[in-house]
Amino acid sequence: MIETLLRDFRQPEYIHVLLNPLPVYGLLTGWIGLVIALVLRSRLAQVATLTLVIISSISAWPVFEFGEQAYDRVLSMADEDGRAWLDEHMHRAEKLIYIFYALAVLSATAIAVPMKWPKSSVPLVIAVILLGAATLGIGGYIAYAGGKIRHREFRNEPPPPKRPDHEQD
Repeated sequence: MIETLLRDFRQPEYIHVLLNPLPVYGLLTGWIGLVIALVLRSRLAQVATLTLVIISSISAWPVFEFGEQAYDRVLSMADEDGRAWLDEHMHRAEKLIYIFYALAVLSATAIAVPMKWPKSSVPLVIAVILLGAATLGIGGYIAYAGGKIRHREFRNEPPPPKRPDHEQD
């Protein structure tokens, strides 16, 4: 059993699937907590939930990296429609990963800046809540394509059209 587990941890596609809920579910948890902390006007709760938002947002980086490393193996396992969804999933992630990083930076700013300028706390927390909501939507958008790669039961629409290899957005 230990050998199987160790073998699985050497496969980037396994690590990707293991970690991929963190940026969305962790962010959702932090976002809900942050809304509650704002309503309660608790700076301590705001700092705690902002920290959770930072950790969740930063967790998108290893999910992205392991996904990139797993691309060729998953491509070889996928059927034709799955390959189209894999390319779409990768395209969405490459294009939108930076929003997660921006949210982490904004959240860190919302912790640090009010130490010197306390009146900036509420506007910064509101900005994190707004960007966090957009980031949650983006995470769902990326995950939507990812769920269709190997799960035929989730494919209730035709696959996206194939992108030319040279296409740059």
